[in-house]
Amino acid sequence: MEEILKKVQNGTLSIEDAKKKLATYEDLGFAKVDHHRKQRQGFPEVIYGEGKTVEQIIAILQAIKAKQNDILITRISPDKADKILEVHPELTYHDMAQILSLKVEEKREKKEGYIAILCAGTSDLRIAEEAAVTAEALGSNVRRFYDVGVAGIHRLLDQAPAIQDATVSVVIAGMEGALPSVVGGLVSHPVIAVPTSVGYGANFQGLSALLTMLNSCASGISVVNIDNGFGGAYNAVLIDRLAQGKEE
Repeated sequence: MEEILKKVQNGTLSIEDAKKKLATYEDLGFAKVDHHRKQRQGFPEVIYGEGKTVEQIIAILQAIKAKQNDILITRISPDKADKILEVHPELTYHDMAQILSLKVEEKREKKEGYIAILCAGTSDLRIAEEAAVTAEALGSNVRRFYDVGVAGIHRLLDQAPAIQDATVSVVIAGMEGALPSVVGGLVSHPVIAVPTSVGYGANFQGLSALLTMLNSCASGISVVNIDNGFGGAYNAVLIDRLAQGKEE
């Protein structure tokens, strides 16, 4: 801010251009793009794609990209992704996660720590991949531990040493949602539990898994909303950054 004001003072920057540089957000009419979010929180604004038109998404991502920020767009169906990629082929579509991403800035070399992403069954993969791709896009190392549900707990126990070495775990499960409680009893790091809507009728579209996780007797478990892989990963990345000395 001081540099901008000095340029205005010495006449090398116009008042109008200074106002644009100092603006905290850009008003597109249908959306106000928060350009200062990266300075406040460490990450640029993420676009939630569901419910937005292709034209709206393109306009928002162009505004974010113009500020040389990374792009992360969640909940993008394949048909929307195809239309966006026609205009911005430089983006990458992760079909299982339903995410579009773009690395504008080169990241520093990652440190050794990692986030463990676990899911109970193959039916939970979409949410697990949303979490994994989000964490990678935000700069963390990720290790995936899939199909390790409690119905065959030996599959989980075989992976226990590697999971225990993580800085934080994101544990995704539907049905009765028991997996986070088991993991919480095995590790000494925070566990972010993500209930999914996977299950039969009495699962109530994920409500039973959510209530199980909220009522867990294992310590160190935090719970996010049903099917919110993005939210679980975002919290995990914040913890990982602190653990890796990435507070900046």
